[in-house]
Amino acid sequence: MVANLKIKRSYLFFPDKEKEGDGYKPDAKLRLRVRWSGRKVDFNVGYRVKLSQWDTQTQRCRVKTTNLQKQSATLINGAIQAFETAIDNVFTAFELEGISPTPDQIRAKFNLLAGRKSEHEIQPTKTFFDYFDDFTKEEGALNNWSRGTYVKFQNTRNHLTAYNPGLRFEDLTEAGLSNYATHLREVKNLQNSTIIKQIKLLKWFLRWATTKGYCQTLDYINFKPKLKTSEKKIIFLDWPELMTVYNHELTNKTLERVRDVFCFCCFTSLRYSDVANLKRSDVFDSYISLTTIKTADSIKIELNKYSRAILDKYADQQYPGNLVLPVISNQKMNDYLKEVGKLCGIDQPVTITYYRGNERIDEVYPKYELLGTHAGRRTFICNALMMGIAPQVVMKWTGHSDYKAMKPYIDIADSAKVEAMKLFNR
Repeated sequence: MVANLKIKRSYLFFPDKEKEGDGYKPDAKLRLRVRWSGRKVDFNVGYRVKLSQWDTQTQRCRVKTTNLQKQSATLINGAIQAFETAIDNVFTAFELEGISPTPDQIRAKFNLLAGRKSEHEIQPTKTFFDYFDDFTKEEGALNNWSRGTYVKFQNTRNHLTAYNPGLRFEDLTEAGLSNYATHLREVKNLQNSTIIKQIKLLKWFLRWATTKGYCQTLDYINFKPKLKTSEKKIIFLDWPELMTVYNHELTNKTLERVRDVFCFCCFTSLRYSDVANLKRSDVFDSYISLTTIKTADSIKIELNKYSRAILDKYADQQYPGNLVLPVISNQKMNDYLKEVGKLCGIDQPVTITYYRGNERIDEVYPKYELLGTHAGRRTFICNALMMGIAPQVVMKWTGHSDYKAMKPYIDIADSAKVEAMKLFNR
């Protein structure tokens, strides 16, 4: 509480324009927007006004006019004055109580003082997680999220709920965010790199909530937990390994098909989502041309003798949706790929290093246990660069628009060249 609190505020009445065709509807809902202390809240006044009859200077309807519902300017302007008086009384009440109110507190007290609802009838205000659901719905539709992105944010919501089912925006101060990071590490047992990703996803939501006026706590902007991380290891097959997998005789037809689809990715750079969607209409004599699922890029990839041979192998087969190859689900393909890798002897030890808090953890796996569909795309990029193909050319095939995304692969190619040159010293 603050004695003799004075809350500086501003009121804006405005018609909330609604899109219609290339322009706007001739009338709109009349709203009141209240701003104070970096916060805001909107109210629906309950009337519609004609845009042509609204005076933005006086924030009133022009005298002797009526709206499309035949309601007079006198009636609507009287409602505006009543709203202004009521909201001013709300702030005065909080000033007397020495409280700097939140938007939810302003809305609840306004409804009570304006007689809109009795104290027992006041609907519960939206919770933090209601806003989170609004965020995923709105941003998902606006940005055409993939199923994977929705899953990521659902995981974030689950982590936040487990941390504090009654979480509020005002809880996410620097200390609150730090406690949340500690919860993810000590209770959820997450790796540091995963915690950093979770904080980034939470920040995305909080930025959205700030622009909407729901979140007034801005500590998240500069919050960056100091967590040790290691570079993510890029798992790929070098050329001899790729040839081993490509040429290996597999008696199990399912494993053979999985191997062929995977190798096709290794020879074309396609992601799983794109090879699973590749149609016969995308295939031409010397190249494939498609629009990628993830980024909607239009790419053209020339065929080589290996990718051509795989296409020829399945040319006489018919698959649903006029698809080119027998692609199964991503999860099953990842499982079978590990079997394929084991049968092919792709068992070079690979050390995966990560941190949990300050603890460094080194885990060693045979390479086949780390194989997944995305290793196909990485295999193409790494081998292409090691063959001396210019990064700019590789980026044309892969659809990468930014050199930064290619740098880890270029570093691998440079390292491989150094090791290869050492062979001359033997």
